[in-house]
Amino acid sequence: MSSPAGSARGARRVALISARAARGLDEDMPSLVAALEQEGLLPEILDWDDPLVRWADYDLSLLRSTWDYTDRLAEFRAWLERIAPLTRLHNPRPLVLWNTDKHYLRDLAALGLPAVPSSFIEPGEPSGPAIERFLAGEPCAEFVVKPAVGAGSRGARRLGRAQLAEAQRHAAGLLESGRSVLLQPYLEGVERDGETALLFFAGRFSHAIRKGPLLRPNADPTRALFAPEHITARTPQPAELAVGERVLGALVASGRVPQAPLYARVDLLRDPSGAPLVLELELTEPSLFLDFAPGAAERLARHIAAALREG
Repeated sequence: MSSPAGSARGARRVALISARAARGLDEDMPSLVAALEQEGLLPEILDWDDPLVRWADYDLSLLRSTWDYTDRLAEFRAWLERIAPLTRLHNPRPLVLWNTDKHYLRDLAALGLPAVPSSFIEPGEPSGPAIERFLAGEPCAEFVVKPAVGAGSRGARRLGRAQLAEAQRHAAGLLESGRSVLLQPYLEGVERDGETALLFFAGRFSHAIRKGPLLRPNADPTRALFAPEHITARTPQPAELAVGERVLGALVASGRVPQAPLYARVDLLRDPSGAPLVLELELTEPSLFLDFAPGAAERLARHIAAALREG
């Protein structure tokens, strides 16, 4: 498992970390593998929980599609602790540990960044009063109930204000499983504008995509690894790009990271006035939509090669 066939003598080895459940689903992988090979590197796709992998054999390990970690969070975090001293992990372990829980949205708001209003319900807390308090402070027609640790819209539901009992049942189910719950207003502009995802490599803007609305009213949560997405290329508005740059700058200025992360995705929605708000900051295992922008895979590969040289 630790020596790909045909390894060139002296070539730097790069682990592209995935999961068994995600094999064949990560559409970024073929382009990224080819681009890394063009840089003279030796990429290999590995499952994060494969006990046969010797992580110390890899000069750099890149978290890519570890999409099952949300259901195995304690195991995933223990694995991060174990491999971080063995390989150059990107993004770095402390940043990933912070980013795997959407309580980070509170930290972004505390830094003065524009984020979608977010309230949390913690295990042991009754869901009904918390949801009522949230709705009392948010004049939204619909709202979203989802786990604070989640990916791919799994466990997320879009409900109307009149569906308080259903929201309480869904939240209670998440809380009973030991998961914190995130409440957010459903911003109706997403039906027209979709989401804007900004992709940054080493702090530099690379490209953007539009993601169509994912949640249908009153629909059951997806049982798949991730909800189906409708993706198109998008040129971001200057205001959107400015927010993305502010977010990455704040990570460095706050001391959370010494420099911009190797990859980052900033997902934005627009509020009723059209101003961009951060929905999510993806620093762990985001799809990077490399095939939607010419040269994107090559740009990322060059930054990976540079990180190896600087190390």
